[in-house]
Amino acid sequence: MRRSSFQEANLSPSIPGEPVWLRPQGEPVADASKTGTDWKDDELDAIVADYFSMLALDAAGEPFVKAHRARALMERTGRSHRSVEFKHMNISAVAAELGLPHVRGYRPMANYQAAIFDAIDRHLDAHPEILNDNAFSFLPVVQTWGGGSALFRAETEGTTGSERGVAESASRFDDAGASHLPLTLTESPPPGPARTPRPEGLARLVRKYDPAARDHRNRSLGLLGEERVFHHERARLIAHDRPDLARRIEWTSQERGDGAGYGIRSFDPTGAERLIEVKATRGGRTTPFYLTRTEREVSQERPDHWRLYRLHDLSAAAGLFILPPPLEASVTLEAEAWKAHF
Repeated sequence: MRRSSFQEANLSPSIPGEPVWLRPQGEPVADASKTGTDWKDDELDAIVADYFSMLALDAAGEPFVKAHRARALMERTGRSHRSVEFKHMNISAVAAELGLPHVRGYRPMANYQAAIFDAIDRHLDAHPEILNDNAFSFLPVVQTWGGGSALFRAETEGTTGSERGVAESASRFDDAGASHLPLTLTESPPPGPARTPRPEGLARLVRKYDPAARDHRNRSLGLLGEERVFHHERARLIAHDRPDLARRIEWTSQERGDGAGYGIRSFDPTGAERLIEVKATRGGRTTPFYLTRTEREVSQERPDHWRLYRLHDLSAAAGLFILPPPLEASVTLEAEAWKAHF
């Protein structure tokens, strides 16, 4: 019999909706005086350092046992197992907002202690390599081309509707290698007013470490995202019995260079063109992204054909949602740079 999610997470339901963490035999006893109190800076620094150490091991495929590391933190901080695990999930939520992957098994949970933002800021200041383009391991798939400058920044907000933000089925690729895994279907983020605003400390971190700018500069990330979508589109058309159209898909940014306003020319099963601009991130669904002037103009000129494919969590099981024009119905566009001329 399959274990319940409570058992898998070492949880036991006592009051409906209120999970209680069980203390395994031999687990350190928490300091009762710390129950319900905020974590101190040295405790936060310790768990943040441990989290990013696990993230590096996870990304490199190196084995580690989360329970052993949690036990060491409990001994060091006097915090309960429940408190340690919840704090790990808080860090996952901040990592996703910063365009970083998170440790598998620690799903993001945004019930923050404000001091966690300063602790993560201190760690990133001391370890700037965490923000490098090649951190958490993926390689460029083809030779890169030059890119244009970004003039607009988009904060994903999502919307309701029969088409907006709905991802299409991703069947397994017909002839792709093992690296081309199927994309996980996700929904676009809810509309801005329906989302809880970022705490000021988190908003400051996002401004400082600007995941949209980092993703835009990261050519290997962009290429990997386009490669995933290229194979996704081939699989989609083959699944619709249109291998003839699948053979005609063009990786436009590689065959003709950047500047077309889209990266991939694909098709609907009817034969209508689909002009796809891919925006990829290692962060979560709500990670902001950049949009160029040309991309925006093409979306306005050809709204029936242009689509924005947003890939997220690209270092793990990548998710995909699709935004059709007008983009202003799904995202907030903010001018971030201006071209000056005489």
